[in-house]
Amino acid sequence: MINDRRLSRRSALGLFGVAAAVVAGCSSSAGGSPDDGEPRGAPSSSATQDPALTSAEDAWARLVDGNDRFAAGTPRHPHEDEDHRASLVAGQHPIACVLSCADSRVAPELVFDQGLGDLFTVRSAGEVLDDAVVGSIEYAVEHVAVPLVVVLGHAGCGAVQATVDVVRGAPTPDGSIAALVTAIEPAVRAVATTIDDDAYLAACVAAQAQAAADALAEASPIVHEAVAAGRTSVVAAVYDLASARVTRL
Repeated sequence: MINDRRLSRRSALGLFGVAAAVVAGCSSSAGGSPDDGEPRGAPSSSATQDPALTSAEDAWARLVDGNDRFAAGTPRHPHEDEDHRASLVAGQHPIACVLSCADSRVAPELVFDQGLGDLFTVRSAGEVLDDAVVGSIEYAVEHVAVPLVVVLGHAGCGAVQATVDVVRGAPTPDGSIAALVTAIEPAVRAVATTIDDDAYLAACVAAQAQAAADALAEASPIVHEAVAAGRTSVVAAVYDLASARVTRL
């Protein structure tokens, strides 16, 4: 279990082939890991490497530190130098897999102040799970051996807001956006409506991120086995656009 609460099942996986997944890398094996000993604000060099991560707690702590730097306006922009890029040619060893919304304001490598090879990133609107998204995460767990999977929702999510609107009686969106709404709807309907609009949307965003994390951990045999064996942890979290802080659910 991860004890840090600051950053943080398949009732509806929404296995639709419409959610866009952008996967950072397809090779397995080793690569560099972030150097946390460099001065703030300076790009890191691959000359000095941290010890290899062995647990979800280690990975989570690295993400917490990176988000602290990003929110404080003192990112290091690690692992962007030529030597480090060269070290990744032979393979990768990211510290975590992050499933985030496709929203342009929520780039995991920036939010967590990580660099090339540090995160195995998968993105889909509203963190909707389809075959491509689940398969990408399974690859990260089984073949890249990430110790941590983070499902990252965010404040003001448009996909969740569209679902809230439909639940409240608005017409279903045209095209394949309707599939996203269908996938998110169970999480929205599970949230009590006796709160103001802003609080309700925030609660729905959190509910969707948690539902996706729970569904992934329970419904994917590969992820389920890795979690049961203690090789991987799956957590949900929400990114606040205003404060730039990530809070674990």
